[in-house]
Amino acid sequence: MKYQSPISPGYSWYEDTAGTRPDYPALDGDLTTDVVIVGGGFTGLSAATHLAKAGTSVALIEAHRIGDGASGRNGGQLGTGQRAGAEELEKEFGFARAKALFDVAEEAKAHLLEFAAANKIEIDFRPGHLNVCHRARDLPEYVEHAEAMTTRFNYPDIAYMDAAETHERMGSDHYYGGVRDTGTGHIHPLKLVIGTARVAAESGAKIFENTRSTGISTNGGKVTVTTPKGTISAKKCLIAVNSYGGDLEPQTASHVMPIGSFIGATVPLGDDSPVLPGGESVSDSRFVVRYFRRAKTGELLFGGREIYAPGDPRDIHIHIRRQIAEIYPALKDVEITHAWGGYVGITLPRKPFVREVMPGVISAGGYSGHGVMLSNFMGKLYAESVSGNRDRLKLFEELKIPPFPGGRRLRAPLLFLALNWYALRDRF
Repeated sequence: MKYQSPISPGYSWYEDTAGTRPDYPALDGDLTTDVVIVGGGFTGLSAATHLAKAGTSVALIEAHRIGDGASGRNGGQLGTGQRAGAEELEKEFGFARAKALFDVAEEAKAHLLEFAAANKIEIDFRPGHLNVCHRARDLPEYVEHAEAMTTRFNYPDIAYMDAAETHERMGSDHYYGGVRDTGTGHIHPLKLVIGTARVAAESGAKIFENTRSTGISTNGGKVTVTTPKGTISAKKCLIAVNSYGGDLEPQTASHVMPIGSFIGATVPLGDDSPVLPGGESVSDSRFVVRYFRRAKTGELLFGGREIYAPGDPRDIHIHIRRQIAEIYPALKDVEITHAWGGYVGITLPRKPFVREVMPGVISAGGYSGHGVMLSNFMGKLYAESVSGNRDRLKLFEELKIPPFPGGRRLRAPLLFLALNWYALRDRF
């Protein structure tokens, strides 16, 4: 029987192709540990792994199953640098800090691939990424970006593509140009989730699924996390729920907002298909980004629809097929075998939210669509901070992340209006 995530709509292609997905028990009774982690996605699992490997006792609880949220259902693209562009960060912080943030993101990319290789996790990595421009007037920004990356940020793996090269690499004449990045790529995210959980458990971390946190409190230097069938007492706590925390912790809820993002998978297109002959992943310049890639087995995995309000759309495949046909008209009738979604955590400035929200309790999330590599590395940086080195985590803790306006009652409607206005601008 197919497993359906209770917190994310649709049955994903990843579920069908990830292989065996082990079950972990629910917590039943009280537990004392050094660190308790709330959330079983990339951040939490990575932190649990690195803490356990360092000899720290750690327990992780997940309200449903590991990977049920965005970590197991996303577009699988690694990206380069931070979600905010390096030039944007330089204007805000100056070159030295922008370069430090860029470098830590590049270390995150290398770490993900090295971690998977060292622990024999087959993540189906395919190299290469194309970022393409849907409006001709924006092309000068692409030229400037490629030059800044190579000359100022010492990143030689990116190059500008004119229209002809873009059409050839895309197998489509829908875009005007772009950049090609050979220093990144894309993966099967659920395989990474499953593999990281295995390594964490083998290293001594205690993982509990179907164990929802009903509250987090601190008193006298101790953290207490309550659940329906037990309490966990710890010295420190990591909240790693990203956009799935609800009202568990108010600071995170006010700074990290969920956006629904949806993907469809086609039947395998075949080796003779002109679509993405080089195997790169793609993202475009729209505010509502369209992101897609060919899997190793030939399927086109295409994401592009977003919603800015709670809901469980039943027509994902219709919208996805329509967007595929805009770029690849020959695929207007292609069979879509899977259509699914998840909720990405965004912040207003599209930078990660990392903050000590109570004494001994750090919350991390809000990766804003750039979380495959950043969230995994954030877990490692959190583990470093527990061991006494908080310098690199502070790079993110010191980022100024304002709360969404409107308070608890109005922030979601205001976000809905603002994001739909920006999405409307994609058309002009």
